[in-house]
Amino acid sequence: MPTTSLTLFRFCGLASRLWVLGQMALARIDMRREPDLLFWKLCGSGTDQGFTPRPNWDVWAILAVWPDEATARRRTHDNPVYARWRKRSVESWTLHLSPISARGVWAGVNPFTVQNATADGPMAVLTRATIKPSRALQFWNRVPDISAAIGADPNVIFKIGIGELPLLNQVTFSIWPDVASMARFARGDGPHGRAIQAVRENGWFAEELYARFHILGSDGQWAGGDPLLNQKAAA
Repeated sequence: MPTTSLTLFRFCGLASRLWVLGQMALARIDMRREPDLLFWKLCGSGTDQGFTPRPNWDVWAILAVWPDEATARRRTHDNPVYARWRKRSVESWTLHLSPISARGVWAGVNPFTVQNATADGPMAVLTRATIKPSRALQFWNRVPDISAAIGADPNVIFKIGIGELPLLNQVTFSIWPDVASMARFARGDGPHGRAIQAVRENGWFAEELYARFHILGSDGQWAGGDPLLNQKAAA
């Protein structure tokens, strides 16, 4: 069963930030040599909870698709790129995910093979879009309201905005306790719902993908702990 991994890395200090910036080019060589990779992307992140076009030079991400969960867990630990980034970072956190739905394309393909339809327990949501340059200003004018809404939502367990290219390629990733709480935020009469309606009516995106995942597990820590374990303790 193909398994998706999302690994976040936090770097501190000017030297480490410059190092990882260079890795966005150099690490591609090793990633292309990894025989178990089915799909991968190296991503930066945004400031203010990640949902802005202004780069956060501290936080970087690797999203990858592997043949199965065992391979995903092994290779996110011992692959040379992951090992180098983890050694240089001050903390890292990996989520292992099984797609339960996926529609649309990313770089011309849908990388997420849906084989596990379970939707019990916490779920992750990933949206990815290539924004048409002519519509970028309209899109980003909507983002502050969406960012404020998701930040104020008591149900969201974790959220971050990442992307391959500032302004034009945007990935949002969030974790919710269940399908119902996610659906209320996404489809309600709020900033997110209105933005989605505008996207559909005005054709802001050249390419888009929407996927939901069952969470298989996590490794490492983020902001001093594991957000999933912190949520379970609070519950």
